[in-house]
Amino acid sequence: MINYEKELNPAQQEAAAALDGPVLVIAGAGSGKTRTIVYRLARLVESGIPASSILLLTFTRKAATEMLDRARLLLAGGNFPDGGLSAAQGGTFHSYAYSVLRVFPPEEYSSRLTVMDIPDSLAALQHCRAELKAGQGDRSFPKNQTIHGLLSKSRNKEISLEAVVSRDASHLLPHTEAMEGMGRAYAAYKREKNLLDYDDLLFILEETLLGRPEVLAWCRSRHSHIMVDEYQDTNPVQARLAALVAGLSPDAVKVLRAGGMAGAPPLAERETPCNIMAVGDDAQSIYAFRGADVRNILRFPDLFPTARLIRLEENYRSVQPILDVANALLQPAAEGFAKRLHTRRTAGLKPNLVHPLSDRSEAVLVAARLAELARIYPPGEIAVLFRASFHSYALEIHLTKWGLPFRKQGGIRYAEAAHIKDAVSFVRLVLNPLDFTAFARMAGLCKGIGAKTCLKIYRLLQAGDQAGLDEARARYPDLSDNLAFIEDLRRNAPSPAVLFSQVIDYYAPRMQLIHPDDYPRRLQSLEQLARIAAAYADTDLFVADLSLDEPLRADEGQDGLILSTVHSAKGLEWSAVLILDLVEERFPSRHAMVRPEDYEEERRLLYVACTRAREVLDLYVPSSLHDRSGNALSSVPSPFIREMPSSLFAEWQEIPGGGLAASNRRAYLQGAAASGAAGPASPPEGQNRPQPEAAGADAPAVPPERLGFCRHKVFGRGKIVQFLPPDRYRVNFPGLGLKIILAPFLVLEGP
Repeated sequence: MINYEKELNPAQQEAAAALDGPVLVIAGAGSGKTRTIVYRLARLVESGIPASSILLLTFTRKAATEMLDRARLLLAGGNFPDGGLSAAQGGTFHSYAYSVLRVFPPEEYSSRLTVMDIPDSLAALQHCRAELKAGQGDRSFPKNQTIHGLLSKSRNKEISLEAVVSRDASHLLPHTEAMEGMGRAYAAYKREKNLLDYDDLLFILEETLLGRPEVLAWCRSRHSHIMVDEYQDTNPVQARLAALVAGLSPDAVKVLRAGGMAGAPPLAERETPCNIMAVGDDAQSIYAFRGADVRNILRFPDLFPTARLIRLEENYRSVQPILDVANALLQPAAEGFAKRLHTRRTAGLKPNLVHPLSDRSEAVLVAARLAELARIYPPGEIAVLFRASFHSYALEIHLTKWGLPFRKQGGIRYAEAAHIKDAVSFVRLVLNPLDFTAFARMAGLCKGIGAKTCLKIYRLLQAGDQAGLDEARARYPDLSDNLAFIEDLRRNAPSPAVLFSQVIDYYAPRMQLIHPDDYPRRLQSLEQLARIAAAYADTDLFVADLSLDEPLRADEGQDGLILSTVHSAKGLEWSAVLILDLVEERFPSRHAMVRPEDYEEERRLLYVACTRAREVLDLYVPSSLHDRSGNALSSVPSPFIREMPSSLFAEWQEIPGGGLAASNRRAYLQGAAASGAAGPASPPEGQNRPQPEAAGADAPAVPPERLGFCRHKVFGRGKIVQFLPPDRYRVNFPGLGLKIILAPFLVLEGP
C-alpha cells in the first residue's frame, strides 16, 4: 500500500482521497500539482475503480503518458504487478474526441473519417483561395497560415472572425470579408471530401453527444472518473465536453453553449454521477490568445454547486520572500480564488527591485548581474524574462560583448529576423558599397531580381561599370530607388539614430508588402533596434556589434543563459530569474491597458514570471525609455509594481556616476570606486555576491595628456572628457552618461 500521509502534504492527501463527486483543485505555482494527480490516479485504482473507467485529459500526450507511467510505478510495488493502469485512457481533448468519433462517426460522413494535419489544412485553404481568387494580385493579402490561425481562433473562442481580426490583427480588417468567404469555402471543402481538421474534432464530438443520446450514454458508461489537468487553459468547447461526459445534462450544456450560466439546470438534474476533478490555477491562465478562457475555472463552482474546493498552497520551488511578492501581486486582482503560497524554505533574500536610469543602462546592469550570477549557478539555471521578444534586443548585444552565450525562447534573435536583416542591409551598404551579402539581400527585395541577376549587377558595381549599372537601374526600378536612397544616405552621413530612422521609414512600406500578416509587430522590433542604434556615436561600431552575435551562439546544445518571453517560460523554473521593463506600455503591454480582462491577464503573466524563480528574483523598472531618435522619455513604473509594498524588496537606484545605491542612498557598490568597475560588482549589504572579472585589468593606463576615445569591457566605447588625478577619468558613454572609471580599466583608442 502507498503511504499517502508520508508522501503528500495534507492538502495533497485531501485531493488524492477525493474520489467521487465534482472536485476543483486550485494548484498554486510550484505546489506539486502533477504529483497530486499521480497519487490520485493510484488511489482510484487502489480503491477498486477499474482503470478502464478513468479518463485523464491533458494538453499534451507527453504529460498524460508521464502521469500514468508514474502512477504505474507507485502501484507496481503493491498488488498491481502490471501497474494497474494499463486500461486507463489518457491524452489530449483532441485524441479523446477522435477515439469516440472513430466508433461513432458523424452521420453525414459516408465513409471512415480522415483527419487533416496542418499542411493538409493549408493546402485545402490554398485550393479555396484559388477557386475564389481571394487576394489575387493584392500583396497585402494575408498568407494562408495566418488566415488558418485567425479562422481557428474565431472558432475556438466562439466569436466572429471580424472580432478576432479587430483585436489581434486590425491591419487586416480590410480583408475580413474575403477571409470569411475562404472560411465558408474551406468548411464546404471538408464536408464534400469527408475530411476533418483539428478543430472539427471537438465541435463535431459536441454535436454528436448532444444529438445522439446513445453515444453520450456510451461515453458516460465507459468513463466514470474524469480528471482534467491545466483546466485554466481550456477553451469553452473543451470545458463543455468535460462537463457533458462527466454527467452534466445536455440541456445545461446547451445553455452554456448559448452563452448563459444563470439559466443552466441545477446539478441535481444531472443524469449520472458527476465524478470530475478539474486541476489548475486561475492565476496561471495566460493563453487567451490561443482561445483559453479563465472563466471556465472561475465558474466551475457555479456550474457544479456541490463541488469540493481544495487549495494546494504549499510551494516546493521558491523561497518565501519570492512567494511574498507573488502573493502581493495577486491580492488586488479583480477576481480569482484566494490563495496564499507558503513554503518551508523560509530563509531567502528579498527580491531586488532595480531602477535603472534608462532602458539602455538597464541592459548594461542586467548583463553585469548575469555575469555575477553565472559564477554562482550554471548558466542554464539563470533566465531573463520579458513581455515581448524584441524587449531583449539591447541585452542580446551586451551579452555578445561580454562573451556570455545565451539561448532564446519564444522569439528569434534580433540578428536572425528577416526584417532586421533587410533593414541592416541598407545600413551596411551605406558603410561599404561592395558588401556582397548586404547587396544580395537588398537586391532580393526588388521585383524581377533573382540570384543570378543579382550577381551580374554586383559584378558591374564591383568593376565600376557605370553604363552597365545605369542599364540595370533602368530595367529594375526598385533597385534604382534602393541605390539612390543608399547613395543619398552616404552623401549626408547621418548619425546612427537618424540613419536608422530614415531606413525604417523607407523600408516600412516594403516590409508591409513582404510581411502583410504581422508587419505591425515587425515594425515594433525595428523601432527597438533604432532605439539601440541611437546610443552609438558610430554606425560601424553598431553594425559590428550586431554581427558579433554568431560565434557566441548557445542554441545548438551548448550551455547558456536563457532569454525567454514569459509565455514560453510557463511550466519551467530556474534558480535565478530577472524580469525586464516593468513599466507601463511594456509590462503591462499597451494593448492590455484597454480591456479589464486583458489587464488582469497581464497581472497573471507577471505572477507566472515571478514564480519561475527558486532563489533569486530581480525586477527591473527603468526610469526612462528612449525613442528611435535617442530622446529619453520618462516612464511610469508598472501598476503591478506600484501596488506592492516596498517592504517586500531590496530596492536599488542607478546613480548618474555609475553603479547602484540603496533606497536610503547607501552605496550599492561599496568597492566600486576602488575597483573602477562601474556596475553591480559588489554585493548589497547582506547579499553574498561574487565580484565579476575586472574589465580590462591588464590594459595600460590612459596618459592624462591624451583625452580621446576609449573602450570599457562593460560599457563599450566612450569619450574621455576629464582627467581626475591621480588615476581616474570621467568618461561619457553614449546612452549611459558620464561615469568615473579607473585608468587601468580603460583601453585607449586615441584622441
